[in-house]
Amino acid sequence: MSAVLVKGKLPRWGMVIDLNRCVGCQTCTIACKHANDTTPGVQWRRVLDVEQGTFPDVERFFLVVGCQHCADPPCVPVCPTGATRQREDGLVTMDYDVCIGCANCAVSCPYQARTIVHDASGYYGAKTRQEQATAHPERLSVAQKCTFCQDRIETGLERGLKPGVDPEATPACSASCIAQAIQFGDFNDAQSHVSQLVRERSRWEP
Repeated sequence: MSAVLVKGKLPRWGMVIDLNRCVGCQTCTIACKHANDTTPGVQWRRVLDVEQGTFPDVERFFLVVGCQHCADPPCVPVCPTGATRQREDGLVTMDYDVCIGCANCAVSCPYQARTIVHDASGYYGAKTRQEQATAHPERLSVAQKCTFCQDRIETGLERGLKPGVDPEATPACSASCIAQAIQFGDFNDAQSHVSQLVRERSRWEP
């Protein structure tokens, strides 16, 4: 599906993540897994627990990682089939029907945000009824990644909702964040929360 115009202007979707707000609760990870039915061992949204320094001067923080939907994504030009592409609204998407599982995108991604699963095993050996109902056979042996919940965004826009404001139209990880550390929105909208956060941050940078 092509990008949806917002008030006649093409959006540029993206996220701002405040590491000072993140409490490491992993709610975003679980929300992503629930929304996208990823298989065991596959997490499109992860939170890394990072410790640095030397005792007694140590620091601990939580690093939210996943596909960055880069402005200039290195995964796109290395894809030999065009399965990985960047839409006009900035979303980097996957066409599972075209992907051949060569893993070029996985090798080129500096964020390790690509996964290729060859065996769709369940959490308890044999797949449960729930796992069978939410299976995605189209993802087997091909590259998969975070899509910024593009279906939620597009369905929300069709309903007149605003991504980044209305939870139903916002990526699951952002909508579920209890600390509001993950903010989503349109960078082409100067009044959006993400645009305001970027301007505020730039004023404090040296």
